[in-house]
Amino acid sequence: MKHGLIFCLLVVSILTHAQDNIQWRGTNRTGIYNEKGLLTSWPANGPDLEWKYEGLGEGHSSVAIDNDKIYLTGLKGDKGILYVLDLNGKLLKQKEYGPEWSDSYPGPRGTATINDGKIYLISGMGDLYCLNQNTLDIIWKKNVLKEYNASNIRWGINEAPLVIGNKVIATPGGSQNNMVALDKNTGKLIWTSEGEGDQAAYCSPLYINDQEIPQIVSITSGNVIGIDAQTGKKLWSFEKTNRWSVHANTPVYNNNMILCTSGYGGGSVMLKLTNGGRGVEKVWSSELLDNRMGAMVKVGNYAYGSGDKNRYWFCVDWNTGDIKFQQSGLAMGNIITNGEMLYCYTDRGEMLLAKATPDKFDIVSRFNITLGTAQHWAHPVIYKGVLYVRHGDALMAYKVQ
Repeated sequence: MKHGLIFCLLVVSILTHAQDNIQWRGTNRTGIYNEKGLLTSWPANGPDLEWKYEGLGEGHSSVAIDNDKIYLTGLKGDKGILYVLDLNGKLLKQKEYGPEWSDSYPGPRGTATINDGKIYLISGMGDLYCLNQNTLDIIWKKNVLKEYNASNIRWGINEAPLVIGNKVIATPGGSQNNMVALDKNTGKLIWTSEGEGDQAAYCSPLYINDQEIPQIVSITSGNVIGIDAQTGKKLWSFEKTNRWSVHANTPVYNNNMILCTSGYGGGSVMLKLTNGGRGVEKVWSSELLDNRMGAMVKVGNYAYGSGDKNRYWFCVDWNTGDIKFQQSGLAMGNIITNGEMLYCYTDRGEMLLAKATPDKFDIVSRFNITLGTAQHWAHPVIYKGVLYVRHGDALMAYKVQ
């Protein structure tokens, strides 16, 4: 009985910890949050601003959260700073971790990943860091570009590290070591994959584990690729190109179907995994759906998101690619969802709350983000009834429960 109780407590502890861990695009990189009791409309001036933290420095990375602590990166001078805040916006710790991207659109790009007492982040310069979560001491670091014979890309590497078991995944790009798996505790190489030999393309990879062969799916400069998570063997690839080789959206996956979308003329393609994950086939494609870096979300049988050159907000039938609505008159932006509501943050700084319905872009509330600096590009996060919005130098916490 005692052992059974201990086991049950351990399971509860593990599940609670998993639910309290927010990385890039939520707990599983889908942009889907599962909070209860959130507002279905906001006051005219927006939800209450609980607190703000200014002085982060420039940056485009989003909030990561683990065990009620917020992790976020910013640029001071030419150095990257990792900040740790509590849920009241109090600064607990900060750490200068090293050189950071200070060229065009300066500041950190990739969101940190918290796993098993460690923080993993990749700078725009290609430095992959593993830090102690409690002390912020650097346990190991490796420049994946120099180490694996790759070159940086036009606007700096942008990737949220993916942790699978004992592996941390990064995508240096290049012909020899397109994607690599490192031991998450030591940084030692576990496997390397040639992929299709493309450069990296600003994409944070996705883990799919419901196939006969669990795999990592990402988009490099010219191809969508599926890589065996255990061995690094390339399982399949599907050509996908655009003008600037930018594919910044993590693919959206559900029940064998993978939606891949990008801007600059890239459009969208829906792929279906076949033969236990060993191959793919095209289901549909659309030039209209050309989201550059705001991602898309699946709600029910539909996917939602905005365009790039095609400046609409869209709803598309997940299975057929049929456009259900395309709404003009709004700036493009990024999107997350909770329940039946869409949270859309435009690159003009407007936050929209809309019902997830294929009938129309049903906006019920909106307000402007007036604090912060530079581009409105960081993806918002929902955690324990609070909407976290990062705009350059500032982080804002809005009560939405």
